[in-house]
Amino acid sequence: MGASILRLVRDEDDMEMVGATERKGSPSVGIDAGLAARLGPLEVEVTDDLARSIAIAKARPDAVIDFTSPEASVEHARICAEQKVALVVGSTGFSKSDKAKMAEAAKLVAIVMAPNMSVGVTLMLKVAGELARVLGPSFEAEVVELHHRQKKDAPSGTALRLAQVVADVHQTAGKPHQFRTAREGQIGERSPTEIGIQSVRGGDVVGEHTLYFFGSGERLELTHRATSRDTFASGAVRAARWVVGKPAGLYDMLDVLGLNTGSRPG
Repeated sequence: MGASILRLVRDEDDMEMVGATERKGSPSVGIDAGLAARLGPLEVEVTDDLARSIAIAKARPDAVIDFTSPEASVEHARICAEQKVALVVGSTGFSKSDKAKMAEAAKLVAIVMAPNMSVGVTLMLKVAGELARVLGPSFEAEVVELHHRQKKDAPSGTALRLAQVVADVHQTAGKPHQFRTAREGQIGERSPTEIGIQSVRGGDVVGEHTLYFFGSGERLELTHRATSRDTFASGAVRAARWVVGKPAGLYDMLDVLGLNTGSRPG
């Protein structure tokens, strides 16, 4: 993801990469970021500390793009809040405590936080809400997600977000739902108030999500397949351009695309 973002930013006429970070102990630390990403020299040193990277940047950054881990993202949000630098976060696997810390940082600086930066997935989330509203709770919702063997969290953040979109619509209709992430043994018949989320891992699958709505005599499937990580990198770069100058607050990709008609994510 880092290499994809660097390449896309390099090719933008109105953007410049002025700093780069990696995890502590990475062999890329201390060398030119362009060389680390196999893009050629960019005259920007990779550091293992975001605060230092901002301090030594050849120009003060307007925004930071973060694809790391929940622990690192929380720390980066704290630093960006202190430095008054906008932040775009594409990491997944956040706990409730992590999300609370991100929300606290967002009181001081604008943060775009989304489990999936793809424009297509963002539209999928929007459509999912409309389908859930029109079909109603009598159509049973299930989510299946596929990812590469190296993905560390399950279910994916996108799968959880899809399920939450449906649950929020049904909650409004007076039908609260809960998520079921595993089924095994004699579990009895499916509860009408559950949404199943199943995870598949293997190979080099970039990302695939299908939201099913099961009715009597018919089934509707809404699917998004990502075939390149550039999909996520492009969305993150778009979010970075959008977030500059925005008031402090927690935003998501629906805001970036002008599709968020409800409240901001918490």
